[in-house]
Amino acid sequence: MSSKIITYDELKAHSTKDNIYLLIHGKVYNVTKFLDEHPGGDEVILAEGAKDATEAFEDVGHSDEARALLPDLFVGDFEQGGELKVKASTRASSSTAVNTAVQQGSNLMYFAPLGLLGAYFAWRFYSSGSL
Repeated sequence: MSSKIITYDELKAHSTKDNIYLLIHGKVYNVTKFLDEHPGGDEVILAEGAKDATEAFEDVGHSDEARALLPDLFVGDFEQGGELKVKASTRASSSTAVNTAVQQGSNLMYFAPLGLLGAYFAWRFYSSGSL
């Protein structure tokens, strides 16, 4: 049994938060239902919509568990010889979007505890008059 062939236009039509397909290793996956569960947040997936997400998928080093989810999300194969009509600048901007999302998560990881620690010491200072 042959799988459905997904064209670039179909891939492009499914690139919103309500309905998103990802192209990974020449196969197209509907990851819409997984957006809310993605540990890296939905921004990183949305940044890869309507283009080949293979490099981004592999660069992160997804676990075996993540790879085991792919068969259930499979829609079809990308058209043979089909080219993604994506300019290099679009690819660079998506890479920037992914890096920005990761950096924002990293910044929050450091500044939230520091902010809480500062608030604690401020509370102690103002409630007792000294540290």
